[in-house]
Amino acid sequence: MQSVAAIARFFRHDAAPGVLLMLAAACALFTANSTWSADYYAGLERTFAILLDGQGLSKPLILWINDGLMAVFFFLIGLELKREMLEGKLKNPRDVMLPGAAAVGGMVVPALIFLIFNWSDPVTRGGWAIPAATDIAFAVGVLALVGKRAPASLKIFLLTLAILDDLGAILIIALFYTSELHLHYLILALLPLGGLLALNLAGAHRIAPLILLGTILWFLVLKSGVHATLAGVVTAFFIPLKDRFGKSPLHSLEHALTPYVTLLIVPIFAFANAGVLLEGLTLGDLFSPLPLGIAAGLVIGKQIGVCGTVWLMVKMGLARLPHGAGWMHIYGLACLAGIGFTMSLFIGGLSFSDIAHMNAVRIGVLSASAISAMLGYAVLVMARPVDVETAAVTPAGTEPRPVEA
Repeated sequence: MQSVAAIARFFRHDAAPGVLLMLAAACALFTANSTWSADYYAGLERTFAILLDGQGLSKPLILWINDGLMAVFFFLIGLELKREMLEGKLKNPRDVMLPGAAAVGGMVVPALIFLIFNWSDPVTRGGWAIPAATDIAFAVGVLALVGKRAPASLKIFLLTLAILDDLGAILIIALFYTSELHLHYLILALLPLGGLLALNLAGAHRIAPLILLGTILWFLVLKSGVHATLAGVVTAFFIPLKDRFGKSPLHSLEHALTPYVTLLIVPIFAFANAGVLLEGLTLGDLFSPLPLGIAAGLVIGKQIGVCGTVWLMVKMGLARLPHGAGWMHIYGLACLAGIGFTMSLFIGGLSFSDIAHMNAVRIGVLSASAISAMLGYAVLVMARPVDVETAAVTPAGTEPRPVEA
């Protein structure tokens, strides 16, 4: 019974999703370089089909994971975004200003650093968005391991930054990763979209019709050539915050989906996408432009982009540091923002389809995420607490909060 209780406590801990991600990546790395390597790659290429009279979907397992399961991941992100915009951390523009600017800086600078290494190669240049993303689960998991040595406001700042970072990644996918467009499927997609709108305006109480229409929307968006995961985000924004009985379908769905997404879907994605093939790997491969550009973008670019933007905003008098946080905390958070993992691997899969380039992407993402996690943890553990009575560290436009007795 004690072991069962210990397992239950582990899964309730904020660090659990990040730990499971690391374990899934380690399992993928081991399997890809073991006697099961051929079965691992062959299994991911096995075709699964859902057909009606010969028409429907027929895709390899890896695409069912990346296009199907990850649509649920993006659906959850959409639910979180809507909730935060309507009643949470993104509701007040003043509270969004600093983490929003940091998120933009943390996407632009890594992309520019990547392009410095890859500008001469028109093929690898297409992966410019890979180091622009931050992995929420992994970053928050590492921050949770720091415990009370990091101020509570730092977690709120990191969550807001990461959510806005995900929003930026969603926009990048929509604008830059649509290869071939079939307009007739997009026109058909307006039908389930209209149904979702009608149910939203009516304050629908039942979730099943919304999910059914969202699934149809996913299928039509997938067939249109626009990346299907975007259908998950769109569907989420049509889930009512309040139904006609005053209850919240959005809260119910978010609460129900979170453990399945963070503890099951994302680790499955990591296992399917993090298998780096080490056979024949040389030192030159590690320092080739693609993995080096990704690693430099995530490790160095995120630090410069996030920390530099916060410094500029504070020095210009446009914002103040989060309550109780000092510059060491901000630097440690900027390091954690360099954990790309899930989103970086996802965008890498959209950028390249061949094994050689994807192996280079995995090397860059995994090495940079490991370095960023260890560096961020070390910095935050060493950071000293700030005296909030003497340091002007409250959010811009608010009075300093008194120290509790």
